[in-house]
Amino acid sequence: MLLWIYQVTSMVIVILQWAIVIRALLSWIPISPYNPIVKILYELTEPLLKPFRAIRIGGAAGMIDFSPVFAILALMLIRQFVLYPLFSLIARIIY
Repeated sequence: MLLWIYQVTSMVIVILQWAIVIRALLSWIPISPYNPIVKILYELTEPLLKPFRAIRIGGAAGMIDFSPVFAILALMLIRQFVLYPLFSLIARIIY
């Protein structure tokens, strides 16, 4: 049961990472924000990207949005340094 919970949680993180990548790629294509798939994608990823929007790199003229990069990096760090050790600790306590 514990392994199943870990695998599902890990898979959700991977799906969120891919959703962020897809959203970043879609930002280069003129697409309607009213498209139902795009709306779901935006609603899914915006809470992850919003905290990183305040980080600005470059001057006012050359401002680039690095929030997808930071969000993916944060998800990778959570998966590697929080999720895995947490479930390892729980597994040692239970078993």
